[in-house]
Formats: sequence, structure tokens, C-alpha cells
Amino acid sequence: LYSTVLLLCLFSIVSLIETRSRSGIQTSNLTKNVTNSLLCTKTLLMEKVGQMMDWASKRSVIRMNGEKFRRFVKAPPRNYSVVVMFTALQPQRQCGVCKQADEEYQILANSWRYSSAFTNKIFFASVDFDEGSDIFHMLNMNSAPTFMHFPSKGKPKRADTYELQVRGFAAEQISRWIADRTDINVRVIRPPNYAGPLMLGFLLAVVGSLVYLRRNNLEFLYNKNAWAFAALCFVLIMTSGQMWNHIRGPPYAHKNPNTGQVSYIHGSSQAQFVAETHIVLLFNSAVTFGMVLLHEAATSDMDIGKRKIMCIAGIGLVVLFFSWLLSIFRAKYHGYPYSFLMN
Repeated sequence: LYSTVLLLCLFSIVSLIETRSRSGIQTSNLTKNVTNSLLCTKTLLMEKVGQMMDWASKRSVIRMNGEKFRRFVKAPPRNYSVVVMFTALQPQRQCGVCKQADEEYQILANSWRYSSAFTNKIFFASVDFDEGSDIFHMLNMNSAPTFMHFPSKGKPKRADTYELQVRGFAAEQISRWIADRTDINVRVIRPPNYAGPLMLGFLLAVVGSLVYLRRNNLEFLYNKNAWAFAALCFVLIMTSGQMWNHIRGPPYAHKNPNTGQVSYIHGSSQAQFVAETHIVLLFNSAVTFGMVLLHEAATSDMDIGKRKIMCIAGIGLVVLFFSWLLSIFRAKYHGYPYSFLMN
């Protein structure tokens, strides 16, 4: 009996030792697999970062097709953010806004690439429609240009899509948006532009020359009509939104790449196109000219027939162009109840 019990105990001890040995081997294998997986992930991440750094050293804006976008932007692992401009720069696309936005985007990317704060935490890239149309379809994107931020962790949120038609495509505006999304501040450094100072110098030279040539007769400086015309031009330029254009840098117009339809009037009250300010400037000038004609018709000493013609022309200009101005206002401020002659 004792021999049987002893044999059973020995068998149990041997079985327990074998079980623990197998468990230890399985745990060791699992640890090795996890370690190998982490090493592969780290190696792949280092390769991706190295490749992105190599591309960025050659071009500040990395050009990507569908394959590169899926591998270096969408696929993990990734510990860097990527700002991507989706555009259509080919001549057959006739996207003038894309070219203007690309120039500003190049300035922004160059400012980051050659700054002392440059790191591998963020990269700038672009995807052209003709080189990556599958990416446009994958992201349900039907307009260009469009800027998107792909964070290092997680999926892009709504705020990671840049509001181009509200903020404009000036490099400074895009830089502020990037700072909001990544806490990385890109100081925009523009190449020197001597056109403004040269034009100002030329204008001052012309004015100085005219004053010098007529130095013996400066009565034209006291001409009320000339000063009134100059003041009126300044007021019309400022009230049409030119200063807003200078600050925000909006596109001239918007062309839908799918339908080809060009919009010159922005559909929101929070933004505008450059073409829209030109239209408003023209309409305001026409209304002003109509008012001047009405004033002249009422106060001048001309023939009564000519005064009637001036009066009719003035009323026509004021009524017609004021109606168009009101229709533009209604188109931008949805729900505005009033209209005149046209909707």
C-alpha cells in the first residue's frame, strides 16, 4: 500500500513539473513573439521616418501618389503628423486657385524646412488629383484645393480639415491653423518682394515730377473735384473689401473640379472671393455715378433736355445697380426678407 501511494505521489510530482515546464516554454515563446513584433514595428517606423526625412530634405512639400499616401500617411505605425494639400495643378484642370494656394503652401513648407525648429514631428505633402484620384474618392473629396491634417495618433477630426473659404489660403492663416492642431508654430518667412516699394517710389517720382514741372502754377492742388475724386476712389476701394482680401488672402474665385462651374460670389456671409470685391466695387461706383448725375441734373445750368437725360440715366443707374447689390446681399445672408426688382 505504501509503495503504491509513494508511486502515485512521485507520478503527480513529475506531471506537475512537466506542466510547469511546458507553461514556461509557452510564456517564453509569447514573450519572444511580442518582443519581435515590437522590434519590427520600431524598425518599420524608423524606416518610414527616415524616408520622409529624406524626401523632405529634397523638397519641402513631398509629392505623393495613392500608394505613398496609403503607406506613409494612412497606415500605422506613425509618430509624426502630416499636412496634406489635395490639389489639381495640371493645366487641363484650369484651377487658378490651386496655383495660388500652392505658392502659399510652398512658402509655408519652406519656412518650416529651413527654420531652426525643424523636426520630424510634422511633414508637408501634396496629392494631385491626376496622380491620386483614388485618394480623392476614398476621402469623398469633390473640390480642390483642400488642406487636411493627419495627426500622429487617431483619425482626423472635423477641425483637421482647413476652412479654406473662410480663412483663405495665405501662409500665415494656414500656419495658425497648424498651431491650433499640433502646437507646432511655423514662422512664415516670405521671400523679399520689391514690387510694392518700387511702385510707391515710381508714384512718388511721378507726383514729384508733375509738381516740379508746374512749380510756378500750383493751383491744381486746390482743385476740389480732383481731391473729391481721389477721396471717393479710396472710399470705394475700402468699402468693397480690399483690406479684408489683403489680410485673409482669399482665392479669386472657386471652380468645382467635377462640374467646372465657377463661383464668383461666396455663399457665406463669413467669407468672400476677390472677384466678389471687384463686382461690389463696380456696383458701388455705378450707384455713386448715378447719384452724381442726379445732383448735376438738379443743380447745373445746362439745357433742360440734357438735364432730363442725365436725370433718367442717374435714376436708371441707381435703381439697377442697387438692386444687384441687394441681390448679392440676399445671396450671402440667407433669410434676408427684402429685395428690389430682382431676387
